[in-house]
Amino acid sequence: MKANAYAEGRAPAVPQANHLGTPAANKTKTPARKGSAGWLVPAGLILLVVIPLASGALRLIELAGGPKIMPANPPMTAMPLPVVVHIACASLFALLGAFQFAAGFRRRHRDWHRLAGRLVVACGLLVGLSGLWMTLFYTSAESTGDLLYDLRLLFGSAMVVAIALGFAAIRRGDVLGHRAWMTRAYAIGLGAGTQVLTGMAASLIVSHPTALSTGLAMGAGWMINLALAEWSIRKHPAHSARAASAVVSHSR
Repeated sequence: MKANAYAEGRAPAVPQANHLGTPAANKTKTPARKGSAGWLVPAGLILLVVIPLASGALRLIELAGGPKIMPANPPMTAMPLPVVVHIACASLFALLGAFQFAAGFRRRHRDWHRLAGRLVVACGLLVGLSGLWMTLFYTSAESTGDLLYDLRLLFGSAMVVAIALGFAAIRRGDVLGHRAWMTRAYAIGLGAGTQVLTGMAASLIVSHPTALSTGLAMGAGWMINLALAEWSIRKHPAHSARAASAVVSHSR
Protein backbone atom coordinates (compact mmCIF):
# COMPACT_ATOMS: atom_id res chain seq x y z
CA MET A 1 0.00 0.00 0.00
CA LYS A 2 1.47 3.32 -1.03
CA ALA A 3 2.29 5.88 1.63
CA ASN A 4 0.32 9.13 1.57
CA ALA A 5 0.07 12.32 3.56
CA TYR A 6 -2.52 10.96 5.97
CA ALA A 7 -0.40 7.88 6.74
CA GLU A 8 2.36 10.17 8.00
CA GLY A 9 -0.01 12.14 10.22
CA ARG A 10 0.06 15.30 8.11
CA ALA A 11 -2.74 17.13 6.35
CA PRO A 12 -2.42 17.33 2.59
CA ALA A 13 -0.99 20.52 1.23
CA VAL A 14 -3.77 22.97 0.25
CA PRO A 15 -3.04 25.93 -2.04
CA GLN A 16 -3.39 29.24 -0.18
CA ALA A 17 -5.45 32.05 -1.66
CA ASN A 18 -3.62 35.19 -2.76
CA HIS A 19 -4.80 38.75 -2.27
CA LEU A 20 -7.25 38.39 -5.23
CA GLY A 21 -8.88 35.35 -3.72
CA THR A 22 -7.39 33.01 -6.33
CA PRO A 23 -5.62 29.88 -5.07
CA ALA A 24 -1.90 30.40 -5.39
CA ALA A 25 0.33 27.66 -6.73
CA ASN A 26 2.44 25.82 -4.16
CA LYS A 27 6.05 26.88 -4.20
CA THR A 28 8.60 24.15 -4.55
CA LYS A 29 10.99 23.93 -1.64
CA THR A 30 13.85 22.26 -3.43
CA PRO A 31 16.28 24.90 -4.66
CA ALA A 32 18.41 24.07 -7.65
CA ARG A 33 21.58 24.06 -5.64
CA LYS A 34 20.24 21.28 -3.41
CA GLY A 35 20.34 18.92 -6.39
CA SER A 36 23.94 19.81 -7.16
CA ALA A 37 24.89 19.37 -3.51
CA GLY A 38 23.61 15.79 -3.71
CA TRP A 39 26.46 15.00 -6.09
CA LEU A 40 29.16 16.13 -3.68
CA VAL A 41 29.40 12.74 -1.96
CA PRO A 42 29.71 10.68 -5.19
CA ALA A 43 32.22 13.18 -6.59
CA GLY A 44 34.28 13.02 -3.40
CA LEU A 45 34.24 9.21 -3.42
CA ILE A 46 35.42 9.09 -7.03
CA LEU A 47 38.11 11.66 -6.30
CA LEU A 48 39.32 9.51 -3.40
CA VAL A 49 40.06 6.55 -5.67
CA VAL A 50 41.63 8.43 -8.60
CA ILE A 51 45.17 7.38 -7.65
CA PRO A 52 44.37 3.68 -7.04
CA LEU A 53 42.36 3.54 -10.27
CA ALA A 54 45.22 5.13 -12.21
CA SER A 55 47.72 2.70 -10.66
CA GLY A 56 45.46 -0.22 -11.53
CA ALA A 57 45.11 0.97 -15.12
CA LEU A 58 48.89 1.21 -15.47
CA ARG A 59 49.26 -2.30 -14.07
CA LEU A 60 46.72 -3.64 -16.58
CA ILE A 61 48.55 -1.92 -19.44
CA GLU A 62 51.79 -3.50 -18.24
CA LEU A 63 50.25 -6.98 -18.01
CA ALA A 64 48.85 -6.54 -21.52
CA GLY A 65 52.38 -6.08 -22.84
CA GLY A 66 52.74 -2.33 -22.47
CA PRO A 67 55.63 -0.40 -20.91
CA LYS A 68 56.71 -1.41 -17.41
CA ILE A 69 55.94 1.68 -15.35
CA MET A 70 54.81 0.12 -12.08
CA PRO A 71 57.19 -1.56 -9.60
CA ALA A 72 58.01 -5.14 -10.60
CA ASN A 73 55.76 -7.81 -9.10
CA PRO A 74 56.83 -11.28 -10.30
CA PRO A 75 53.84 -13.19 -8.83
CA MET A 76 51.40 -10.94 -10.71
CA THR A 77 53.38 -11.34 -13.92
CA ALA A 78 53.49 -15.11 -13.54
CA MET A 79 49.76 -15.41 -12.75
CA PRO A 80 47.98 -12.26 -13.93
CA LEU A 81 44.34 -13.42 -13.98
CA PRO A 82 43.55 -12.76 -10.29
CA VAL A 83 45.01 -9.24 -10.38
CA VAL A 84 43.22 -8.44 -13.65
CA VAL A 85 39.91 -9.55 -12.12
CA HIS A 86 40.68 -7.61 -8.94
CA ILE A 87 41.55 -4.34 -10.70
CA ALA A 88 38.71 -4.46 -13.25
CA CYS A 89 36.06 -5.32 -10.66
CA ALA A 90 37.44 -2.83 -8.12
CA SER A 91 37.17 -0.06 -10.72
CA LEU A 92 33.53 -0.87 -11.49
CA PHE A 93 32.74 -1.33 -7.80
CA ALA A 94 34.21 2.06 -6.90
CA LEU A 95 32.65 4.03 -9.77
CA LEU A 96 29.19 2.47 -9.88
CA GLY A 97 29.04 2.31 -6.09
CA ALA A 98 29.68 6.04 -5.81
CA PHE A 99 26.51 6.83 -7.78
CA GLN A 100 24.46 4.77 -5.33
CA PHE A 101 25.13 7.50 -2.77
CA ALA A 102 23.43 10.18 -4.92
CA ALA A 103 20.05 10.00 -3.15
CA GLY A 104 18.11 12.13 -5.64
CA PHE A 105 19.49 10.26 -8.65
CA ARG A 106 18.77 6.94 -6.92
CA ARG A 107 15.14 7.89 -6.25
CA ARG A 108 14.54 9.12 -9.80
CA HIS A 109 16.15 6.09 -11.43
CA ARG A 110 15.10 3.10 -9.32
CA ASP A 111 15.50 0.61 -12.16
CA TRP A 112 19.05 1.82 -12.80
CA HIS A 113 19.76 1.58 -9.08
CA ARG A 114 18.63 -2.06 -9.01
CA LEU A 115 20.53 -3.08 -12.15
CA ALA A 116 23.71 -1.24 -11.16
CA GLY A 117 23.34 -2.60 -7.64
CA ARG A 118 23.43 -6.18 -8.90
CA LEU A 119 26.62 -5.42 -10.80
CA VAL A 120 28.10 -3.72 -7.73
CA VAL A 121 27.33 -6.81 -5.65
CA ALA A 122 28.95 -9.15 -8.20
CA CYS A 123 32.02 -6.94 -8.59
CA GLY A 124 32.37 -6.46 -4.84
CA LEU A 125 32.34 -10.20 -4.23
CA LEU A 126 34.98 -10.72 -6.91
CA VAL A 127 37.10 -7.91 -5.44
CA GLY A 128 37.00 -9.46 -1.98
CA LEU A 129 37.54 -13.04 -3.14
CA SER A 130 40.36 -12.18 -5.56
CA GLY A 131 42.02 -10.09 -2.86
CA LEU A 132 41.88 -13.03 -0.47
CA TRP A 133 43.25 -15.36 -3.16
CA MET A 134 46.19 -13.07 -3.87
CA THR A 135 46.93 -12.69 -0.15
CA LEU A 136 46.95 -16.44 0.38
CA PHE A 137 48.75 -17.62 -2.76
CA TYR A 138 50.94 -14.78 -4.02
CA THR A 139 54.40 -14.50 -2.52
CA SER A 140 54.37 -11.59 -0.08
CA ALA A 141 56.58 -8.57 -0.71
CA GLU A 142 59.32 -7.75 1.76
CA SER A 143 57.32 -4.80 3.09
CA THR A 144 54.38 -7.07 3.90
CA GLY A 145 54.63 -8.27 7.47
CA ASP A 146 52.37 -10.51 9.50
CA LEU A 147 50.18 -7.57 10.55
CA LEU A 148 49.34 -6.48 7.00
CA TYR A 149 48.85 -10.11 5.95
CA ASP A 150 46.33 -10.65 8.74
CA LEU A 151 44.59 -7.32 8.05
CA ARG A 152 44.11 -8.20 4.39
CA LEU A 153 42.53 -11.50 5.34
CA LEU A 154 40.34 -9.79 7.96
CA PHE A 155 39.03 -6.94 5.84
CA GLY A 156 38.78 -9.02 2.66
CA SER A 157 36.61 -11.53 4.52
CA ALA A 158 34.61 -8.72 6.15
CA MET A 159 33.89 -7.19 2.74
CA VAL A 160 32.58 -10.47 1.33
CA VAL A 161 30.41 -11.06 4.42
CA ALA A 162 29.04 -7.51 4.38
CA ILE A 163 28.03 -7.80 0.71
CA ALA A 164 26.37 -11.16 1.34
CA LEU A 165 24.43 -9.72 4.30
CA GLY A 166 23.46 -6.65 2.27
CA PHE A 167 22.17 -8.79 -0.59
CA ALA A 168 20.25 -11.05 1.80
CA ALA A 169 18.71 -8.00 3.49
CA ILE A 170 17.30 -6.50 0.28
CA ARG A 171 15.94 -9.90 -0.77
CA ARG A 172 13.77 -9.95 2.33
CA GLY A 173 12.77 -6.27 1.97
CA ASP A 174 15.03 -4.85 4.68
CA VAL A 175 16.12 -1.65 2.93
CA LEU A 176 17.80 -0.16 5.99
CA GLY A 177 19.85 -3.30 6.59
CA HIS A 178 20.76 -3.45 2.92
CA ARG A 179 22.01 0.15 2.88
CA ALA A 180 23.96 -0.30 6.10
CA TRP A 181 25.79 -3.45 5.02
CA MET A 182 26.51 -2.20 1.50
CA THR A 183 27.84 1.06 2.93
CA ARG A 184 30.23 -0.91 5.13
CA ALA A 185 31.33 -3.08 2.20
CA TYR A 186 31.90 -0.01 0.03
CA ALA A 187 33.94 1.61 2.80
CA ILE A 188 36.22 -1.43 2.93
CA GLY A 189 36.46 -1.53 -0.87
CA LEU A 190 37.57 2.11 -0.94
CA GLY A 191 40.32 1.41 1.56
CA ALA A 192 42.97 1.76 -1.15
CA GLY A 193 42.04 5.40 -1.64
CA THR A 194 42.33 6.32 2.03
CA GLN A 195 45.50 4.23 2.34
CA VAL A 196 47.20 6.59 -0.11
CA LEU A 197 46.63 9.36 2.45
CA THR A 198 47.52 7.30 5.53
CA GLY A 199 50.63 6.03 3.74
CA MET A 200 51.72 9.59 3.03
CA ALA A 201 51.14 10.51 6.67
CA ALA A 202 53.15 7.48 7.82
CA SER A 203 56.04 8.44 5.55
CA LEU A 204 56.21 11.81 7.27
CA ILE A 205 56.36 10.17 10.69
CA VAL A 206 58.64 7.21 9.86
CA SER A 207 61.55 8.06 7.57
CA HIS A 208 62.23 4.40 6.73
CA PRO A 209 58.95 2.44 6.47
CA THR A 210 58.90 -0.91 8.21
CA ALA A 211 56.51 -3.84 7.96
CA LEU A 212 54.88 -2.62 11.17
CA SER A 213 54.44 1.00 10.04
CA THR A 214 53.11 -0.16 6.66
CA GLY A 215 50.61 -2.47 8.32
CA LEU A 216 49.46 0.25 10.71
CA ALA A 217 49.05 2.76 7.88
CA MET A 218 47.03 0.31 5.78
CA GLY A 219 44.91 -0.70 8.74
CA ALA A 220 44.25 2.95 9.58
CA GLY A 221 42.88 3.48 6.06
CA TRP A 222 40.31 0.73 6.47
CA MET A 223 39.37 1.80 10.01
CA ILE A 224 38.89 5.45 9.00
CA ASN A 225 36.57 4.41 6.19
CA LEU A 226 34.55 2.11 8.44
CA ALA A 227 34.27 4.79 11.14
CA LEU A 228 32.92 7.27 8.57
CA ALA A 229 30.56 4.61 7.24
CA GLU A 230 29.12 3.95 10.71
CA TRP A 231 28.73 7.69 11.29
CA SER A 232 26.87 8.01 7.98
CA ILE A 233 24.60 5.05 8.79
CA ARG A 234 23.63 6.51 12.18
CA LYS A 235 23.51 10.18 11.14
CA HIS A 236 19.79 10.39 10.28
CA PRO A 237 18.18 7.10 11.34
CA ALA A 238 14.64 8.52 11.46
CA HIS A 239 14.93 10.03 8.00
CA SER A 240 16.40 6.79 6.64
CA ALA A 241 13.51 4.81 8.12
CA ARG A 242 10.93 7.01 6.39
CA ALA A 243 12.82 6.83 3.10
CA ALA A 244 13.11 3.06 3.36
CA SER A 245 9.38 2.70 4.05
CA ALA A 246 8.63 4.80 0.98
CA VAL A 247 10.85 2.62 -1.20
CA VAL A 248 9.26 -0.60 0.02
CA SER A 249 5.74 0.81 -0.37
CA HIS A 250 6.55 2.04 -3.87
CA SER A 251 7.86 -1.33 -4.97
CA ARG A 252 4.80 -3.25 -3.81
